[in-house]
Amino acid sequence: MKLYDYNGAPNPRRVKIFAAEKDIQLELIQCDLAKGEHKTPEFIVKSPSGKIPVLELDDGRCISESVAICRYLEEIHPEPNLFGSTPYELAYIESRNRHLELELWTQIGISWVNGPIVGRLGRFKQIKEAKESSDKNTGKFYERLNDELAVIQFVAGDRYTVADITLLTAIDFATAMVDLKPDPDLTNLYRWHKEVSERPSSKM
Repeated sequence: MKLYDYNGAPNPRRVKIFAAEKDIQLELIQCDLAKGEHKTPEFIVKSPSGKIPVLELDDGRCISESVAICRYLEEIHPEPNLFGSTPYELAYIESRNRHLELELWTQIGISWVNGPIVGRLGRFKQIKEAKESSDKNTGKFYERLNDELAVIQFVAGDRYTVADITLLTAIDFATAMVDLKPDPDLTNLYRWHKEVSERPSSKM
C-alpha cells in the first residue's frame, strides 16, 4: 500500500503513527504541497478534496481522510486495536477523538491559516481577530486536557488509542508551526506528552 505524504504535515503523520503501532509497512510517496502537487488533475482523481493523506491500495483504489484510512488499517489488522473492542469503547474513543478534532484541531487550524507562515504565502485574507480568538480557545482546551489527565493516563482512559495519536500530532504541530505550545504549568498534559512521545511510533 502507498501513502501519499508530506514531511511535517500532521494528518499523514497520524496515519504513519497508527500504522507503526500495528507494524504495518506503507510505501511513502511524497506529495509536494508547496508545488501544488495535491491539486493536480491526476491527484484529484485519488483525493477529490485535493488533500493528503491518501492511501492507495494495491489494486489502485484510494482512501482519503486520516481517520478513514486508520479505520481501514484497523479492519485489515485488528490488533492491537486502537479504536476500541467493546461497544462502549468504540463509542467512547470515537467521542474523545471527535472532541479533539472539533474543539482543538479546528482552533489550531484557524490560528495556522491566520498566522505568519501561511501569511507569507499570500493565499488567504487573514483575520487578526480570528487568530486571537482561536489562540485563546486552544489555550483553554489545553487547560481542560490538563485537568482530565490528572485522573486518567491516556486521552480515552487507561490505554493508548487513536485519540492519543490525534492529540500528539495536534500539540506537536501547534508547538512547531503555530507558536501554540502548552503553558509549562500544565504538568499533567506534559506528563502525558512525554509518555506518548517515548513510544517508537511517535518518531514518525
